[in-house]
This record gives sequence, C-alpha cells and structure tokens, in this order.
Amino acid sequence: MYVRLCYSLLLLLLLRQGDGGQKTEPLADGGERGAFWGSDHYDFTITLPGSGLQCFWHYAQESGRFYLTYMVQKLSGLASDRRLSVRVLTPRGFLETFSNDAVGQINFQTQETGFYQMCLTNAHNSFGSMQVFLNFGVYYRGAGDMTKREDGRGNITDTLSQIESSSKKLQGNIWQMWRHYNFGRMTKGADYYLLLSNASYVTWWSATQSAVIITAGYLQLLILKRLVNPRSTESIKPRC
Repeated sequence: MYVRLCYSLLLLLLLRQGDGGQKTEPLADGGERGAFWGSDHYDFTITLPGSGLQCFWHYAQESGRFYLTYMVQKLSGLASDRRLSVRVLTPRGFLETFSNDAVGQINFQTQETGFYQMCLTNAHNSFGSMQVFLNFGVYYRGAGDMTKREDGRGNITDTLSQIESSSKKLQGNIWQMWRHYNFGRMTKGADYYLLLSNASYVTWWSATQSAVIITAGYLQLLILKRLVNPRSTESIKPRC
C-alpha cells in the first residue's frame, strides 16, 4: 500500500516538472513575435591566453540582423601576431562565417531562430595573451513597429502612419550611430594601448642605451688611466 502511494506521488511530481520546466530559449510574451524582439547589444573586453579559446552564445530570432565587431587592442607576453580567429556557428552547429584578422566586422541576416555561437581563438600566439574588445548583438528592422488597429471610426490616420515611419527611420539611424560610436571606442582604446606600449619601449630602450654609454665611458677611462699610469710603466722596465 505504501509502496504504491510513493510511486503515485513520484509520478505526479515528474509530470508537473515536465509541464512547467523552463525551455532553453527565452520565454515568449504571448505575442506574435515573442520575446527579445527588440534590439539587444553587448560590448565588453576579454583576455585570451596563448592558444586560448572562448565561446559566447547569443539568442536571435529569424529574419534579424546579427552583427559582431571585434578588435585586438593589446598584446602581452611573447605575443607578436595580432590576428584573431573568429567563427560564428548557427543554432544547428553549421559554420555561418569565419574571420582571421586583427579587426573584424561580421554582419549577416539570421535564417533560423536559436542561439548563435561565437568562438574566438588566439591560435597564432602560443606563449602570449591578447586583449580583445567585443561588440555584438541583433537588430530587427521591424522592432518597435506599431500594428494597425481599427476602431469604431475607421482605419488608422495618415498622420499616425507618418509618425510611425519617422520613428522607425530615427531608430535605425540611432542604431547605426551607436555602432559607429562603439567602433570609435575600440579604435581609441587600441591607440591608447599602442601609445603606452611605445612609451614603455622608448623608456626602456633609452635607459639601456644610457647604461651602455656610461659603462663604455667608464671602461675607456680605466684603460686610458692604466696606459698613462707611470707605476705600471716602471714595473715593466727591466732592472740592472
């Protein structure tokens, strides 16, 4: 009796978990387009060690504009090659695009809904790390559209349609400006780290040259002093 009751309770719990379990994709809001239909963007900096690999996943709906912009800003250790291997995979695991440059701008139209994978590999440096600035996201040209509604008086007015068109155009221009702004931030950061590297190189090279010059002058002074010292010359003369 108790065994059957325990089996019944266990089966009931499993059924409830199967009905209310969260999916791996974002939950829809009940509308036609679902969740995450707006524009979402991310920008941050990562550090890849020698021969290091790091992957990110980003969710995108179908018919969206997916973009990824990256720039290698700084090399450290024994790294000398600024090239970065970047590949983007579709939700099914197929290769969407590939890049192997220090600066890359990847932009494509999504053909399916799911999580797109971005993998970055520091494949050209085995004993040095690199700092990479990333900016990626997805943009939907239909984001923010107003659906036409009918009330008791008729269809939507022409004025509201013009406002809708102007709003979409303004939103697209703001998005383009935001991307150019982030690319400018990348370039400014790369120039800043390049200036720091050059300043450090010039400082250490100048200090090394100064030390070599001072050491050479001191050695020359010792040699000249030894040549003109009378004690040293008298000790060389033979005695009677």
